[in-house]
Amino acid sequence: MHHLDLQVIERALKWANQGLTVWLCTVLKTFGSAPREPGAMLVACSRGDYLGSLSGGCVEEDFIARLQKGEFNEPVQRVRYGGDADSASIRLPCGGSLEVLVERLTPYTENLTHLEVMHATLLGRQPLTRCIKLDGSGKRFNPASNTEPTVTFDTASVNIRIGPALRLIIAGISAISAPCALFAQTLGFEVIVCDPRDEARQNFAVAGVEVQAVLPSVFIASGGCHANTAVVALTHDPRIDDLAMIEAVRTEAFYIGVMGSQQTSQQRAERLLRSGGLTESQVARIAMPIGLNLGSKTPAEIALAVMADIARLSRGKERHAL
Repeated sequence: MHHLDLQVIERALKWANQGLTVWLCTVLKTFGSAPREPGAMLVACSRGDYLGSLSGGCVEEDFIARLQKGEFNEPVQRVRYGGDADSASIRLPCGGSLEVLVERLTPYTENLTHLEVMHATLLGRQPLTRCIKLDGSGKRFNPASNTEPTVTFDTASVNIRIGPALRLIIAGISAISAPCALFAQTLGFEVIVCDPRDEARQNFAVAGVEVQAVLPSVFIASGGCHANTAVVALTHDPRIDDLAMIEAVRTEAFYIGVMGSQQTSQQRAERLLRSGGLTESQVARIAMPIGLNLGSKTPAEIALAVMADIARLSRGKERHAL
């Protein structure tokens, strides 16, 4: 799940707690080339305000216009855009089409509880599957695994897997940290930067990024990682980088990487085995040198190589398949 999805559910909860009816929209399926993937969410309230994205603009505008006209009054509806959709006036620029689940959630206790469980799941460690009856007769949560499809459905119900939002922990502040944080935000990651050095934190300013004044290893050891977390160490300082790696390999993080040359990486591997108490399999989990080999030289190019490698792994792509 992307961090934007977490923001969507937080906004839905805020509006619902204010007594507003909200419409939660989820992409069920895409056909051809479409801007968003299954599971992407948008929420709108009865005032016509919305947060999130289904397509990149045209679908959102049409949905809000139809909502303001009094459509979407059923508890659950499926709507298709593009192609031979019922909204024939909407043609996606990419030429594809998409199917969207629209849930009308009145501000009653049952719906508030459902949104609260979704919120806790996006912040938590274990995924769940939302099971929604298409006739509007009810919805529930079931246990899920990260290997299950994001969306499955039949004529009677829809199953949508939700899980922890993508998170990037940047261990230490350097020239690469800011562009890396910016790239990660654009890709939908929640970004947390950890650095105990006052001067380094004072010189770091990226809007929307949480900055922790602690050693990265302390934050990681305190439960900062879940299965959708990537950890990158970018300082060239073994006192920060090595300790972060020692803690990160003991977590479920799907990507762990540290910056350095081939020679520095070899020395670090030997040091982690000798002094860090790590096993060979733990050291093998660490991408060092970090990132794709793009011949990067500038901080922005290095950050691009790092985030490209993280995106590759989050999509289940092998390097040789690129």
